Amino acid sequence: MKFTLSWLKDHLETEASLDDILYALTDLGLEVEGVENPAVKLEEFTIGRVLKAEKHPDADRLRVCQVATGQGEQQIICGAPNAREGITVVVAHPGTYIPGIDTIIQVGKIRGIESHGMMCSERELQLSDEHEGIIELPSGEVGQRFTDWLAANAPARVDPVIEIAITPNRPDALGVHGIARDLAARGIGRLKPQTVEPVPGAFACPIGVSIDPALKDRGCPHFTGRLIRGVKNGPSPQWLQDRLKAIGLRPISALVDITNFFTYDQNRPLHVFDADVVKGGVRIHPAKGGETLTALDDKAYAFAPGMMVISDDAGPESIAGVMGGAQTGVTGDTVNVFLESAYWDPITIAATGRALKINSDARYRFERGVDPAWTLPGLEAATRMILDLCGGEASEVVTDGAAPALDRAFRLDTDRVARLVGMDIPADEQRATLAALGFRLEGDMAHVPSWRPDVQGEADLVEEVARVASLTKLVGKPLPRSHLGVPTGILTPLQKREAAARRTCAALGYNECVTYSFIDQASAALFGGGDAATALENPISSEMSHMRPALLPGLLQAAARNQARGFADLALFEIGPAFHGAEPGEQHLLATGLLVGQAGPRDPHGSRRPVDIYDAKADCEAVLAAIGAPARAQILRGASEWWHPGRHGMICLGPKKVLAVFGELHPRVLRAMDVKGPAMAFTIWLEEPPFPRKAGATRDALGVSDFQAVERDFAFVLDRTVDALNVVNAAAGADKALIEEVRVFDEFVGGSLGEGKKSLAITVRMQPMDRTLTDEEIEAVSAKIVEKVGKATGGTLRG
Repeated sequence: MKFTLSWLKDHLETEASLDDILYALTDLGLEVEGVENPAVKLEEFTIGRVLKAEKHPDADRLRVCQVATGQGEQQIICGAPNAREGITVVVAHPGTYIPGIDTIIQVGKIRGIESHGMMCSERELQLSDEHEGIIELPSGEVGQRFTDWLAANAPARVDPVIEIAITPNRPDALGVHGIARDLAARGIGRLKPQTVEPVPGAFACPIGVSIDPALKDRGCPHFTGRLIRGVKNGPSPQWLQDRLKAIGLRPISALVDITNFFTYDQNRPLHVFDADVVKGGVRIHPAKGGETLTALDDKAYAFAPGMMVISDDAGPESIAGVMGGAQTGVTGDTVNVFLESAYWDPITIAATGRALKINSDARYRFERGVDPAWTLPGLEAATRMILDLCGGEASEVVTDGAAPALDRAFRLDTDRVARLVGMDIPADEQRATLAALGFRLEGDMAHVPSWRPDVQGEADLVEEVARVASLTKLVGKPLPRSHLGVPTGILTPLQKREAAARRTCAALGYNECVTYSFIDQASAALFGGGDAATALENPISSEMSHMRPALLPGLLQAAARNQARGFADLALFEIGPAFHGAEPGEQHLLATGLLVGQAGPRDPHGSRRPVDIYDAKADCEAVLAAIGAPARAQILRGASEWWHPGRHGMICLGPKKVLAVFGELHPRVLRAMDVKGPAMAFTIWLEEPPFPRKAGATRDALGVSDFQAVERDFAFVLDRTVDALNVVNAAAGADKALIEEVRVFDEFVGGSLGEGKKSLAITVRMQPMDRTLTDEEIEAVSAKIVEKVGKATGGTLRG
């Protein structure tokens, strides 16, 4: 949002400096993004008078001028055709920077004669594109600063232009009047009252208006208009052109410039139709689909069914609330106009503008919300300005619908500011602030003004009071300590588990990534997603069309980008939700790690190797241990197709309770994601490991036995198809209380064992808790181990 300082002062009576206004704007939440102050670059230029101008002896087009300046009489050589004796000029002394030609003037010789400065044109001072001659001032004292002369004689040319950032919740600040209201509430000045006197209609309006009943509730609740005949649509006055130029708008004609003025002055977009082109009445209705219109940007648009259109008896003439049509646009020959002021539903306008890819000032404002109560006053104010600048005669107002009733009130609890914000603001000051912002106070109820659609509750009243009082006055205060001792924790068990997983992954050397929850359909399909249930109705882009079914796509995309930039060794992790549906609860919390490239030290003398499945397995088990998963779990095959079929494992509690998956990713997936493999990964379902039945602040007692453990090795001859896991599970089941661990340490295939056979060697660790084991007890357990393994696998003890 751009505006000039003088424009602001049309609404705000203030003596505040520019710096004070800029600080107040940012502090109020209207962040100043930039200021263009023409006076700054003109400060070094002064006024002089040409005392004598003679032809240069060696150049027909040059004049040797004697110029009276603030530094005395100076000799300046000038090539301008209007350089002559007696004129008052703008002088740049040696050392002055000339913005229009990006040069610092120095003393120099031109055709053998010294020149001590320069007499400037308007283009050289960036005041306009005029460069046919040097500036001739009608008045001015020798030595006077040129900026002072401009401020007194042409203030628009040194008027600072302020640009502020507008957040979506503040549509009222899209008008200069709304900005002035905020500053007045802060105490920067006094808001000038504005009254709109209705313009009496001299005749009945021949153009009727009607809103389709389907649009009155949602679409176009209120439409007003009137005919103004006998106008003269010439150039707008200089003051209006200067204001529009200052904020980057091109003056077009008086009628168009007036509508642009109210768009920025009051946040009230308007539109004027050439009434002689309008056929019959004006109708606001939903499009049937297929209608076309050439808009004011000279582009043709086709309407989809349901889009809001303004039509006459001949067909569409305007894209409602977005852009007018070229056929009914006003020109220099227009003498009769139909002026429109309407209130449009923000959502409908946003949907239409986005579908047609039109970005206009009208759409920008209507989709954020304009003041519905100023629909008719806006028509009257614009009518008055048209009559003043273009002449003509106005008809009676025609209207359909009514301004929507948006009145709402919330209780003002003056003690709540201290509780919510931590600022002590007197109750009277709070009420005065809200009143200055336009709120109507009745008892302890604050009625929200029509131009503030963002105020939707009591907390918003607190925000307004604190914002105007200045949040810079907040003083840091420690939270009150509980008299009962250490307060209880507020994190849920799942939140604690998530934090433990994040901390452990980081400690293992992984770098955390935060990727979008949206991915493209092709990537989602690689990981079991990409169906209609997880498709977005309004995606940001085609690369973000579906909710992610896993975290691996985002990590693989990050790995591909890093590899493309020469970073081949990566350890990345992410913790976040993945989605298997669009309904509440159809998501799950995952922790996923990805390893690509080399493992080992980065020291050039250290040994390095490619990452393998056991790196992912070790890291996965470390994270599971950190989040409190049971130590005894099974490792099974059968994970999803994006894992390598023979190089992965599922960590399970039983065949149906999957806690995690680790392994190598399928080469087909890596090719599709443009990742140079191999790549190892793990995924943990953080909600799956059982939570402890009771939560306590203390850890369980450390269970360490004082009695010696015993380890025995067994080698079994088995069929080659028997899984090692079956042997381990069978051996561990021989005595669950006594056997602490079973691990495989050797496998031998072929040789003397014969075809289709293998030898698998295991170590069984027995840990008594209450006694030292005797030889007889050890032999009994060993015999039971051999028996259990034989029954489960058909294996025999190797001789």
